[in-house]
Amino acid sequence: MANEWQYHIWKLASRLVCLLPHPVLLATGRILGRLYYRLAKKQRIRAIEQSRERLGLSQPEAEAMIKKSFIKLGQTFLEVLHMPALTQEKVRRYITIENRHYLEEALAGKKGVVFLTGHLGNWEWFGAALALEGFPVADIIKAQPNEHHTRILNEHRELFGIELFASGTSEIIGAARALKKGKMLAFFADQDAGHDGVFVDFLGKPAATPLGPAVFARKFKAPVVPGFIVRNPDGTHRIMLEPPIYFEDTGNPEADLYTMTERMTRIIESAVKDYPDEWLWFKKRWNTEVKSS
Repeated sequence: MANEWQYHIWKLASRLVCLLPHPVLLATGRILGRLYYRLAKKQRIRAIEQSRERLGLSQPEAEAMIKKSFIKLGQTFLEVLHMPALTQEKVRRYITIENRHYLEEALAGKKGVVFLTGHLGNWEWFGAALALEGFPVADIIKAQPNEHHTRILNEHRELFGIELFASGTSEIIGAARALKKGKMLAFFADQDAGHDGVFVDFLGKPAATPLGPAVFARKFKAPVVPGFIVRNPDGTHRIMLEPPIYFEDTGNPEADLYTMTERMTRIIESAVKDYPDEWLWFKKRWNTEVKSS
């Protein structure tokens, strides 16, 4: 019962945030981000260490970059609470979509689209924006550590007609059906996949990487469309869609899956390098270690 109050507190917070104009969200988010940078010691240290190691930054450079990322995360946090008030008019005011023809043309093939993305920028507004623009969005989601956070996030996603399927459950069958019906099925392929994944170098270090996007692309012969969202200097957002890539079948299933996964990893890696302060550096991306033979 006590835990249920967490849900109602967050719902109340969301209702209050929905009353605020976007400039106020941004200003308040900057304050929250700076506060989070100071208080979240473990996340701050991990983010600085990982960015130094993987990008070759000096300590001051890493600290400055991670501080920017925390500030943007504070803004994103409030924007996510604001999602029930998000409309198509607001989307068109605050979000631009570049190269939408890549996604439109891929969907026109009627084989669905494996949508490849990562945890850059405000990925929650990303999905909502595409859905409000008429794209048939479906997500494979990973539960949050707190069930009430998951519940609220899912409620927000479903407001825009986004279909949700929990990873690692029987719901993956429903995800396959959604793709078969011609929907775009989004995969966040920048998370540690544990020993169910394959080890692919990510920013110069082996990382357990999910095979899911490659498996779906092979099984359904669906194009893979990469896309990312980043924040502009004025606080608005830019969605960048990239040309589709296709699974290449050479007759060696295991090698082909690895090659496709490596190719997709390079795309995400490039986005992180181009927009390093947009990525969640405190995530335990390299948590799973390569088993010694």
